[in-house]
Amino acid sequence: MFYKTIDFSKFSSIRIGQEEDVLMIEKGDVIPKDRYLIGHGNNLLISTTPLPLMMLSKDFDFINLKDDILSIGAATPTGKILSFVKKHDIAGFEFISKLPGSLGGMLAMNAGVKEYEIFNILDSVCIDGDWKEKETIEHGYRFAKLGGIALEARFRIKHGFDTKLLESLMLLRANQPKEPSAGSLFKNPSVDHAGRLIEAVGLKGTQIGGMAWSEVHANFLVNKGGGTFSEAMQLIDLAKKKVQDQFGITLQEEVKIL
Repeated sequence: MFYKTIDFSKFSSIRIGQEEDVLMIEKGDVIPKDRYLIGHGNNLLISTTPLPLMMLSKDFDFINLKDDILSIGAATPTGKILSFVKKHDIAGFEFISKLPGSLGGMLAMNAGVKEYEIFNILDSVCIDGDWKEKETIEHGYRFAKLGGIALEARFRIKHGFDTKLLESLMLLRANQPKEPSAGSLFKNPSVDHAGRLIEAVGLKGTQIGGMAWSEVHANFLVNKGGGTFSEAMQLIDLAKKKVQDQFGITLQEEVKIL
């Protein structure tokens, strides 16, 4: 293992943060218990005093196909996975075209688009060096209780990559803002959509400093330039309070706040 200095104002997709020394985990290392694992910074909001951080090194960025088993390292970017499955005509991964980041991040939150989720196609996960079958891991909408650090995952493949499905899912990007963001800020409540609720309480487009609720999609908190953690949290807290007061619904963050 080794340390790498990362400037989160450039590394994180929302462009908020400062330089932090992040511990890089290599193959064979004993994984520390006192650090928080991050991925590619796409679903992350870093405070001015974050927890001690760690990342998986490039040792965990790989894809291997043997017979009908696809093995993927947890640090492998979604774009690399998508290119591989398209090339090898493997079905089931089309939805990741809309998801940035790495496999590990997808596993940790059971990432997905609409009815498509990573656990739907998952076979097993290597967690802290031990393999666990999908059925033994508690998971649901945008959560998975891994109980440790995912290092690698296996998928039983089916052939027939669906180009039409890929194209239809890519169209969903049309309603996403172009400014830096961390993706959907809140999970959709079971009874409604977070974006509709934020818009309904009059916050769509509301700006504090450099941060704003997007005018394109109200559940995206965007950085208009020079936005800070404090400004982001003011808008997050404001949305939660207004939605709770008006609708009696408690919004839960999908973005990880450290």
